[in-house]
Amino acid sequence: QVFNLARCRNLGIDSIADAEEVIVINDADTIPQLEPLLEAIAAAATSGLVHLPYTRYHWLGTPGTAQFTAGTDLDQCDFELVNGACSGVYVTTPHSWWSHGGQDERFRGWGFEDAAWYVAHETLLDEAPRRHEGVVYALNHAAQAREGDQYDANAALMEQYRGAKSNRVAMRQLVGSDITAEKARRLPTS
Repeated sequence: QVFNLARCRNLGIDSIADAEEVIVINDADTIPQLEPLLEAIAAAATSGLVHLPYTRYHWLGTPGTAQFTAGTDLDQCDFELVNGACSGVYVTTPHSWWSHGGQDERFRGWGFEDAAWYVAHETLLDEAPRRHEGVVYALNHAAQAREGDQYDANAALMEQYRGAKSNRVAMRQLVGSDITAEKARRLPTS
């Protein structure tokens, strides 16, 4: 079966009983700085938005990861700056996550689930996910091929998200105008 990162994240969120509990979804290969993470946790409790505890995403690649595993401090490791990164660490409540549809599980395999989620958040919540000044460090992992039928299907779905950007009605239709009963039960009724 094709790996589905959006489904993994959604299942994690759905396992939380309290719709207002602040949770952190943290990719196993991504390390956030502590202070921005704590700021994001505090802010997510009341904002109604998802928070990203970074403004800079440092991909360490093979050289930086080797330095880190040899004992070099993360902030001293070689890295590539990934502009526009919107993945790796999310701070949210289940209510905030589901209020804009969570992540679209039609994205399977490699690519675009995070970028589509970002556009849906921005469109349906009238604001991009809030960032907190800081750095996350992404350790090296095998890169997936950005080609093939599934990648092309993901790219086509991402184009639909881009087309629905800034159009709340179109975005609601794209993410599913009716959040499933399982997810909706977490939203407050008042």
